[in-house]
Amino acid sequence: MPGAQDEERLRGLIRDCSWLTRVLATVRDSGLPDAWVGAGAIRDLVWGEFYGSGFDPGGVRDVDVVFFDPDDLGRDRDALATARLHESWPQVPWEARNQAAVHVWYAGKFGGRPVEPLLSIADAVATWPETATAVAVRLDRAGAVEICAPLGLTDLLAGVWRRNPRRASLSVSLARLARHRPAQRWPGVRVVPPI
Repeated sequence: MPGAQDEERLRGLIRDCSWLTRVLATVRDSGLPDAWVGAGAIRDLVWGEFYGSGFDPGGVRDVDVVFFDPDDLGRDRDALATARLHESWPQVPWEARNQAAVHVWYAGKFGGRPVEPLLSIADAVATWPETATAVAVRLDRAGAVEICAPLGLTDLLAGVWRRNPRRASLSVSLARLARHRPAQRWPGVRVVPPI
């Protein structure tokens, strides 16, 4: 579990970023069950501010919105959720995924053996490919930032790109490293070579 000081550092960055605050409010108000924003958008904010030349919302490739709806595991659920968010704010590259349905499609998309059903958002976030991106945030009804970081916030805040071996294979990790080029995008980031 992340420490209170680490959580407050992350909350401060989020509160100071009007774009991300609006993203979180849009997700909260969408009506999607147990919805959070995670992965790259959070990493891009933190690493842009701490280890790069600042955060540019225009450089965010996609805004990963995860939600948990065990009552509707259909693939069209993701498309409908993404469309709902797009209607609210068309300029954002939304990508919504029902984490309760990952076991239905994961092996077909990424290969390998079938995966077990995820039990919660925290269970899902703990499987994300890098420890620094295994973080999700949301706004509660009062506007406070909630943080889901089952692997902690240390690597995110310290600028460490490290493979999370729980689900990402070595080949997937190497491909992600080549595609994202973290050391080039954020010169202060340290890459731990995947093994």
